[in-house]
Amino acid sequence: MQTIISPLLVSHRLSLAPSVPRLLNNHHRAPPSIRLSSHRSTNSLRLFSSAAAAAASASRDSEMATEDVQDPRIAKIASSIRVIPDFPKPGIMFQDITTLLLDTEAFKDTIALFVERYKDKDISVVAGVEARGFIFGPPIALAIGAKFVPMRKPKKLPGKVISEEYSLEYGTDKIEMHVGAVEPGERAIIIDDLIATGGTLAAAIRLLERVGVKIVECACVIELPELKGKDKLGETPLFVLVSSA
Repeated sequence: MQTIISPLLVSHRLSLAPSVPRLLNNHHRAPPSIRLSSHRSTNSLRLFSSAAAAAASASRDSEMATEDVQDPRIAKIASSIRVIPDFPKPGIMFQDITTLLLDTEAFKDTIALFVERYKDKDISVVAGVEARGFIFGPPIALAIGAKFVPMRKPKKLPGKVISEEYSLEYGTDKIEMHVGAVEPGERAIIIDDLIATGGTLAAAIRLLERVGVKIVECACVIELPELKGKDKLGETPLFVLVSSA
């Protein structure tokens, strides 16, 4: 499985001093020595080559390009994301995308970048992972002419469902979708705001593949590579706009 970080775009690394990842619901335990110096990200530009990534589609590693092709939209998106310390409890660093949503240009650019990538890939299903996948998924689906399928937590969908279990830090959880929401042979992307440990996305992949759907790619706004969540996605490619430092 490869990670494609904003091909032909500049991927900004969130170098917020603590730059601490979200675990599960946007949370992660912060090392005691880490302090927050700013809620806004600084821009440390790196370009990852789509050509190199495509040539090494079986590789599990990202490739770095030799040329810098800068897209100012990525800088705007990266700078609009903040980290909230000690939320919802002490020692937790919360990756907050609400500031991105408040910035109309950054929000619009985020959707546009995904639409540009998927509009010509014959995608018929955009599957959004609860809950923040519900923010980004529907406008992408409308723009590319695909249906939006919500992937929900247990007992949230009213009709008959199929489910897939995945592991949490302590215990397990499930992700569900309605029976009949997708058809065998359809092509899908899976959308979430952030990939941390990768457990939820991996469960979404397994659930869709059980009913015969082809997963073209998983797509997230932010990746926390230090948690190696991409390793849980098997051979499914991962596309992200911003990678944390």
